[in-house]
Amino acid sequence: MQSTLNEQEFITWLNRISYHGSEQQKILLSAPSLFIRDYVTAQYRATILSILEEITGESVDIEISVHANPTTEDPATVKVVKPKSAPLPKAQRKPRDPNINQSYQFDSFIVGDNSSFAYSVSMAIARNPGVSYNPCLIYGGVGLGKTHLIQSIGNYIQDNTPELQIVYVTAEMFTNEFIQAIGGEKTPQFRNKYRKADVLLIDDIHFLQKKSSTQEELFHVFNNLFEANKQLVFTCDRPIQELQDIADRLKNRFTRGINVDLQPPDFETRLAILTRKCEEQGCHISQEVLEYISRSVHTNVRDLEASLTKLIAYSNLLHKEITLEIAQEQLKGVFSLVKDQSLSIDSIIRVVADYFNVSLYDLKGKKRTKSVVLPRQIAMYIARTITDFSTTEIGYEFGGRDHTTVMHSVGRVEGMIQTDSAVHGSVQHLIRQAQEYNRSK
Repeated sequence: MQSTLNEQEFITWLNRISYHGSEQQKILLSAPSLFIRDYVTAQYRATILSILEEITGESVDIEISVHANPTTEDPATVKVVKPKSAPLPKAQRKPRDPNINQSYQFDSFIVGDNSSFAYSVSMAIARNPGVSYNPCLIYGGVGLGKTHLIQSIGNYIQDNTPELQIVYVTAEMFTNEFIQAIGGEKTPQFRNKYRKADVLLIDDIHFLQKKSSTQEELFHVFNNLFEANKQLVFTCDRPIQELQDIADRLKNRFTRGINVDLQPPDFETRLAILTRKCEEQGCHISQEVLEYISRSVHTNVRDLEASLTKLIAYSNLLHKEITLEIAQEQLKGVFSLVKDQSLSIDSIIRVVADYFNVSLYDLKGKKRTKSVVLPRQIAMYIARTITDFSTTEIGYEFGGRDHTTVMHSVGRVEGMIQTDSAVHGSVQHLIRQAQEYNRSK
């Protein structure tokens, strides 16, 4: 199968499956987690069975069970193994960076197709800092795990290579320290702190836009550490080329090594994240409810966890089991606040027009026939619900309608959703379609 799949797909899924044993006409395979087992069973079982029959000339079944195999452990569940060598003398250990949150660990990061490459690069850096992938830039939207990965690198190195000096800051902290150093005439101490780091981790470098003096200082820190083979890792909320008012020579430094992106998690990954969170907090939420949340939240992990936290709090405080009906009622306000900043109104209009088989011209135009009015109102509702556009901006995109028309449309669709499950299902389907269309552009 390896010869028929791309390298990342094979490494992410099949490389984690190992031989465990055999019975009459059956091969027993091992997976490192329920998530990997279920995914491989759903996606690859038929192909595996076909290949086995072709090779053996017989009908051979497979059974995949979950076993913690150290050679194929799922990166999402693998525990950091401490070195067995004698502990480093206390005098040689560098103090832990107080800015690094020790709860951010690789073993608590759920890996999916959206994050497997970024995770693998981060693990490689943590195991061999300064050797490869230097510098590294991890970029992606809000709440997708950039801070989790960059701080996991710091924690892993501090746990396994304590003789290295780790410095973690956000770009805002770096800027404020630099300003205070200048004002207090302590620039040499500031430079000494950063230029003596073995590993420098800077979060949210998009904060440096329009801060030319801070950029200049970071440029010199970067050069000093890079030439000394010290590890540099940065995070940003977008590709570096999209940053404004960043010096070209600093942009060039950020892109010199490896740039990896984090995308919004897919349904399976979202479900795995929620399942893990429930296990960590020792709470029971039905699979039906977890799947409902996973289908409804497409933006980021932060919004996903916020939805689950609200349900857990409701259950604990009122001593009630969370049913699907309770989840829908409690989260309708939360879901309405989940915004997708990358989603355009045009994407929504195109998807709705295609779904209802009406023309873009009619959807934006003045026609008020029933076959056009409802799709138009649903498109306005979706635009208002899951984007940051104002009612005035939405009205402009629909033929210059005023904001009161948009508000009326939103209110009408909200009422229909509460009383008609078919409308609710259609709207949720269209939201998913619009986001998928937008990502594919």
